[in-house]
Amino acid sequence: MLHSVGRTEFDHAVVMVRDRLDALAPHFERQGFHLSDKAVHNLGSCNRLIVLEGTYVELLGWPPGAPPARKEIADSPFGLEALVFRTYDAEATYERLKAAGFAVNPVQELTRPAMLDGQEVQARFHTVRFAEQPLPGIRMYFCRHLTPECVWSPDLMAHPNGARSLLRIGARAADARAVAERLALVADVTAEAATGGWDVPLANLRIQVQQDAAATTPTLTTLTLENRDGAHYTLDTGL
Repeated sequence: MLHSVGRTEFDHAVVMVRDRLDALAPHFERQGFHLSDKAVHNLGSCNRLIVLEGTYVELLGWPPGAPPARKEIADSPFGLEALVFRTYDAEATYERLKAAGFAVNPVQELTRPAMLDGQEVQARFHTVRFAEQPLPGIRMYFCRHLTPECVWSPDLMAHPNGARSLLRIGARAADARAVAERLALVADVTAEAATGGWDVPLANLRIQVQQDAAATTPTLTTLTLENRDGAHYTLDTGL
């Protein structure tokens, strides 16, 4: 069960596969990940998940041959493209972001089918999305899990490769400090100077923004996972 630990928690990272979810899923299975079954959201998108301790990686897209579902993802590029922070009170998060000067949409309900104890149920979420993204190049929003048991089931977390948790997220930016401070403002935490850039420390991982003069638009670069034996490695998205 999810629980608040004071500092904002990271919820999940989105790897955009557009209309190639079926074609690309085997790439992740060959790496030893156990993917959730494909599910279709009430908003028209579809996904499969790599569920980890307290977080997950979402492979997100839409059915082959169909127009892009959901306006906010229609132009999203392939690969790691979105950060999703956790909220336990979507309305309060909406009000905080609005008061901070961000352009936010009203709280939205998102649902999709899920299997729980052999029965099909509805996984339900409240999301707080931005009408205008706080940073170019990095999509982000907040998610409240109304049915966390539909996501964090023990069978989905049993990966043949031993994957256990999401340790850190890498990004590049021409002005690492400004980007880290903007991310920190969104997440309601304080950015910290780090070797080669700036860090955004969340309750359960760090976002590390590296200084890169060539990155004129901020870009998400890597997801680093930790195995059950403590080994660290970077997720190969194949994109």
